[in-house]
Amino acid sequence: MAASPSRKNASADLRADFLGQIAPETPVYALFDHLPGISFFAKDRQFRLVCANHNFFLRLGFTREEDLIGRDDFSLFPPRLAEAFRRDDEEVMSTGQPKLGIVEIFFNRQGIPDWFVTNKLPVRDRQGRVIGLIGSTQSHTGNTHVLQGNLQIDRAVTWIREHFRERITIPQLAAIAHLSPRHLHRRFVQAFRSSPQGFIMKLRIQAACEALEAGDQALGNLADELGFSDQSSFSQHFHRHMGVSPLKYRQQVQSGQSPGASAPSA
Repeated sequence: MAASPSRKNASADLRADFLGQIAPETPVYALFDHLPGISFFAKDRQFRLVCANHNFFLRLGFTREEDLIGRDDFSLFPPRLAEAFRRDDEEVMSTGQPKLGIVEIFFNRQGIPDWFVTNKLPVRDRQGRVIGLIGSTQSHTGNTHVLQGNLQIDRAVTWIREHFRERITIPQLAAIAHLSPRHLHRRFVQAFRSSPQGFIMKLRIQAACEALEAGDQALGNLADELGFSDQSSFSQHFHRHMGVSPLKYRQQVQSGQSPGASAPSA
């Protein structure tokens, strides 16, 4: 049964009255600290961080929220990541529409990948204008409920995380997940908006970027380490994802330029 207009107005007034009484120093978002693995953040119209929960600023190496306030992604992340985050932020703020289920891959100091599922929603003022955004991020590793409704592919995801530098076939992944190749593909698209092949390639390209930024390893050796058939195949896939060759990417990083034409996409 639909609520009457008077009921809707009364509900809206009650909510507005309550929220209007909350003191600015009340960290409502601290609630997220009691949800395992959840990080929360908010940005203003200039893409500056204006608040973050404990999980978020600790993950970035800060001990106090105040030290993070006012910073943007370009002061916190490598340019290729900051540019990808900025594109998502601009889309949310320009369209006024949420952007949900964004899959982002990072590597820890041991070179092991982890992926985060990020959601971003616009924040509006009393006139309905978008004045910023709020977002949440959750690591997949150790939190398999991130894949709600797709838990069957967790075994395949874990295998990819541990073996993405090796040759991986779709029948192999399907057997690990106890799914047919067709159902495996469908579940990956549902969970990550990418095919299994696309997901593996995104992971390898991200690993290649990390290696190119960190040193001067020979491209042929790097291609072999990341599971590409040869250097030519590696260069073709890298250029397709990043818009430049691996060598050009390394030169841009070493010269302090913003590397690549775009961040890897699934």
